[in-house]
Amino acid sequence: MQTLRALTGNSMAERQMSDSEPEVKYDLSGEISLIDSSIESAPIERVRSAVNLTKEAVHAISITALETIREGAVFMGVIGSRGELVNPFSHIDAAIWTENDLPENMIDAAYDFCEELTRREAGNFYHSFKYLPDLERRAIMAYYAFCRRADDIADGDYIDYFPGGSSERTESIDYRTKIERLIDSSPVVERSSYNDKMSQLFYFRKKLSTAYGEVTSTDPIFIALKDTVETFGIQRQLLDDMISGMEEDFHRNRYQTFEDLYTYCYKVASTVGLVCIEIYGYEDPRAREFAESWGIYMQLTNIIRDVAEDLERNRIYLPIEDLARFGISEDDLHSGKEILKHPGWKPFVSEYIARAEKYRERAMKLFPLLDKSSRYSPAAMTIFYQSIMNKIDKNNGDVFSERTQLSKTEKIGLAAYIYIRHRFFGL
Repeated sequence: MQTLRALTGNSMAERQMSDSEPEVKYDLSGEISLIDSSIESAPIERVRSAVNLTKEAVHAISITALETIREGAVFMGVIGSRGELVNPFSHIDAAIWTENDLPENMIDAAYDFCEELTRREAGNFYHSFKYLPDLERRAIMAYYAFCRRADDIADGDYIDYFPGGSSERTESIDYRTKIERLIDSSPVVERSSYNDKMSQLFYFRKKLSTAYGEVTSTDPIFIALKDTVETFGIQRQLLDDMISGMEEDFHRNRYQTFEDLYTYCYKVASTVGLVCIEIYGYEDPRAREFAESWGIYMQLTNIIRDVAEDLERNRIYLPIEDLARFGISEDDLHSGKEILKHPGWKPFVSEYIARAEKYRERAMKLFPLLDKSSRYSPAAMTIFYQSIMNKIDKNNGDVFSERTQLSKTEKIGLAAYIYIRHRFFGL
């Protein structure tokens, strides 16, 4: 993968540093790995795993009833007359279908919905997904749609709909009360927002349970996701852990050490890498180790890029302990662009990038282990993020003046270059 360095310049680990910025070397051989270990206490795991959706618990609708509901209407389109994204099953006021098996055209419509959602919202990722073989491409986009909506609930204004569900229902209150008690900390967000978002994620977990149970959700994302997890044998724990990471944002907005941050990154990002490789295909078990590092690198890039945005939400993901070593306080971070004058900021960012680079180097070992037809996708995603990190490094850690991102031309150019390398040269 030396082509990545040729395209973006010398690797960050090789860049020259001044005498006041000593080179930082990380040996990741002793770093933690969470692939095969429990990252939650058993009581919380039991509470979360108990969230389930059964036919007896909710109102269901028969697939055959669609003909009565929408007599002669075409309900399978996912793009409205004004070009908006349309849920083809939004008129169904029920959580599940009565029948266990859905007609193929309904599953196809669900995948179409996920693909269109991805095209509109995936940004960097869509350009890496679209060249995958059809089966893998549809699966990745179904999984992306699942992750996107979970993030939209936790971090955005999106309101997820679950027929009959609300923050006032006993089951929802009981769930968030148990979680709050087991975590033993008060929410770090306003109480009404906490109740609302935790409730939505609770019902989101219920929908997820249908992907692993006998019933099928009427939500197109979970219709497609169920077909995906059955096709590729994806473990539910990975998807549950990702939702748990979203919930963590309501209970924690500071990370004292890098080890604390690593656990969070594993939940929201390494689990994504571990799901993706099941879809991409691999035989060597080491792929899981490298996929974990891949997720860590991607999330570390997100964190440094989004420092200013996160501060507006009273969140600091940069390890407090590491900041303190460079004399950087929370007040310094809240000073915005003024922190660029702080003598510790540039060296801190240099050390942060050096550490992230080590995870990228380990992640690069993943690609040769994947099925050849799928290697392009993760390689493209990685080079997108490496290019973002290079820009941050070149700008001496200025992530406050404007959001660091790639232009559409840069994305297309990088995507085309990597596609040619992997498609025609097998690199």
